[in-house]
Amino acid sequence: MDFQHWLRDATRRLAEGESPKRDAEILLSFVTGKTRTFVMAFGETVLTATQLEQLDTLLARREQGEPVAYLVGEREFWSLPLSVSPATLIPRPDTECLVEQALLRLPAIPLSLLDLGTGTGAVALALASERPDCQITGVDLQPDAVKLAQHNAQKLGITNACFLHGSWFAPVQGQRFALIASNPPYIDAADPHLSQGDVRFEPMTALVAANAGLADLTYIIQNAPAHLEDGGWLLLEHGWQQSHDVQNLLRETGYREVATVQDYGGNDRISLGQWRHSGDTGRD
Repeated sequence: MDFQHWLRDATRRLAEGESPKRDAEILLSFVTGKTRTFVMAFGETVLTATQLEQLDTLLARREQGEPVAYLVGEREFWSLPLSVSPATLIPRPDTECLVEQALLRLPAIPLSLLDLGTGTGAVALALASERPDCQITGVDLQPDAVKLAQHNAQKLGITNACFLHGSWFAPVQGQRFALIASNPPYIDAADPHLSQGDVRFEPMTALVAANAGLADLTYIIQNAPAHLEDGGWLLLEHGWQQSHDVQNLLRETGYREVATVQDYGGNDRISLGQWRHSGDTGRD
């Protein structure tokens, strides 16, 4: 069987998925070692028996809903090829909005930045790649996630990012940062979407939070001031219906310049605030 016919059959088998053709192309590229451009341009290329066997196994797993990123062990984020594993969330395109908003608020001087719940290291490494003059620290509760983030930094040759194991601010006690970014767990345990799509295979500890998904967001908002420099920013990714609650938490805690930014789909996704250590909290 050649590339073209395999792609046709695989796309049909994956028809119930969100992106059957793209998924099939990624799997074919992964097994053959060819770029997706090559796969499309040379559809007459014949697959070997070994390749067909590997593809059939991967296709069956994808039909069961297993994420393509886990199948091939990689996902691109901010144009960085990141290794992924079931120990972490798969980086989403909308999280790039968190990186964009962080970069917009960084002055052109060397700074220390913090990424809480770093997972694959996606946000920390994206910031580090754009600001080699800054030092970025990523923290994660899961040891396997920390090892994966460290692996990604080494693979990409990024030397201005380090990754620490621990719960939220515990590994950085006594340190202050010009900016803290986080994509924490924010889904309610009762959310029906947890039984649908790729999230069925992702770690629940990285997805679900108590108090209708607000527990970890609340903790970070209330404890970040002790770790922010004067005028430092806190940026948080959250669910599309949580912006009102997150903004209220930021204002009640005393942050200034509180605002929410939408993701690429037009949904409220990133809420942020600036912290001042002066007596005037500037609550708005």
